[in-house]
Amino acid sequence: MARVIVNLPKQARRGEVIEIRTLVGHDMETGFRRTQLGELIPRNIISRLVCHYNGVEVFRAELHPAIAANPLLTFTTVATESGSLVFRWSGDHGFTTTHTATILVV
Repeated sequence: MARVIVNLPKQARRGEVIEIRTLVGHDMETGFRRTQLGELIPRNIISRLVCHYNGVEVFRAELHPAIAANPLLTFTTVATESGSLVFRWSGDHGFTTTHTATILVV
């Protein structure tokens, strides 16, 4: 299981723009490097992050081999109602991990 850190406000005012930061720890491999014997090391990257806010998709990122080993992504959304944000990362070799965070909108 990957190490996931999600940073967002615990509480926000309705209509406020909130910043969300996500970091996922993953052993990334571009697929371009070779072993000492000259064999290609298979690609192993996180290729997608999708975030749903109370079931509505608010962010999607398609990632490529040049992404960092532990990608830190920051995005914003508008706080519309109290509820949950569900983050889902997916990648090569069947990699998936999910994290849920809650926000209180007043």
